[in-house]
This record gives sequence, C-alpha cells and structure tokens, in this order.
Amino acid sequence: MSEQLEFLTPKWPAPPPVRAVMTTRRGGFSTGPYASFNLASHVGDDPRAVAENRRRLHDALSLPSEPQWLDQVHGRRVVNLSQPVSESADAAVAFAPGPVAAVLTADCLPVFLASRAGDRVGLAHAGWRGMVMGVIEATVVALATDPAELLAWLGPAIGPAAFEVGGEVRRMFVAMQPEAAADFQPGTGQKYLADLAGLARRRLAACGVTAVYGGDHCTVSDQPRFYSYRRDGQTGRMAALIWLA
Repeated sequence: MSEQLEFLTPKWPAPPPVRAVMTTRRGGFSTGPYASFNLASHVGDDPRAVAENRRRLHDALSLPSEPQWLDQVHGRRVVNLSQPVSESADAAVAFAPGPVAAVLTADCLPVFLASRAGDRVGLAHAGWRGMVMGVIEATVVALATDPAELLAWLGPAIGPAAFEVGGEVRRMFVAMQPEAAADFQPGTGQKYLADLAGLARRRLAACGVTAVYGGDHCTVSDQPRFYSYRRDGQTGRMAALIWLA
C-alpha cells in the first residue's frame, strides 16, 4: 500500500447531522485490476483484501455501524435501514442515527439525498437501467417528506463524453420525458452519447427536488482516482456512504 486513503465529500449545504462520503480507488490493500481500495466482494478480488479495505473504511471514517452493503440488481427497490435488509435492493433510506447506507459503483451514478432538516437521508444506485426503472423516484418517495425540502448530490459516474448507448436507451428515456432528448448527443454510427447526471437532474426535478449539486466527476476519464467498468471490464468498486450522526 503506497497511497493514502482519499475520500470525496459532497459540496452541498447539508446540515451537520448528515455525513456523506464517496471513496476513491486509492489507499487500499487490493492488487492487480482491483488496485487498491476495492470494497466489493462480488468482483473476484481476494476476500482478505476486501475485508481489510472494509475494516480500514470503518476505522478511517469512525462509522457508527457497519455499512449496509446491498445486493444490487439495477432495480428500483428501496430498503429502510431501520429494518433488517434481507432482499436485493438498489437504494436505502435512514431516519435515525446509526445505520450507514452504502452503494457500490464503477460507472453507475450514486445519488445522495438528505433533508434540509437533517433528519433523514437516502442513497440510490442509479445506472441507466435503474433510472428507467424509477429508482430515483422511489427513493424520493421513501424519504416521506416534501421533495422541495430535499438536497441531492450526484457522485462520480461515467461522463457524457464516454457514455455511448444504443438508440433503444434514448427511446426509453424520451418516452418518459420528451425533454430528455437534450441529454443525448449523436455518437458513432446509430449510437448516442448520454449525460447520465443530466438525466438524473431531470428525474429529480420532475419529483420536485431542485437543489441538486455535483455530477462533475467522470469515472472513465480519471483512471488514477476511479474504477470504471466501461473502461476496464475487470475492476473494483467505490462506495458511496451516507448516515446521520
């Protein structure tokens, strides 16, 4: 291990009880394509390295509990962390200090949510499939508060210059929101370049969440800092974490 741990913290006006962190790939114990701070146990990395990385994460952030690692399936299910998590899900909400919501990403968009009152937080794993399924909307609903009182921060994800998709993906988004056509630019052949963060902002706005920050870190273009499945195929995962102090 030659690098120090590096974390990103959202630049958003969340109140003091809200704690939110995004990891990078730097500062861990994994090697090879997983170098070095891989936090996923399902990608083929040495389980001992993953366990040590997770231990180091817990200690470095003084977490109040072990993160609730989800079995992510690119769906829309949201779990309330006040109850045991027993099924696959792609988002989580918490309404009291203690539980730590977590999602793993390597190009998909982590969407952090917090109330202006600092009494509830949420986190969604929003790739294009989950976004089409409605994971962002489901997470906003699960927070059970006025959407105008929510803040959102969009973490690192594949950027609009790198995210090439087929015409069927564009058609799905445009069928739900015709104005989403503005988030697709012509790519190579019959493909399009999609702005995942722009699509998320549009979905949040439709829910009534207009205080949206972030969305400016591209996982594909910043290889030293971020894992990217689109870029590398075999790779590790970063973690998005949010909890109430």
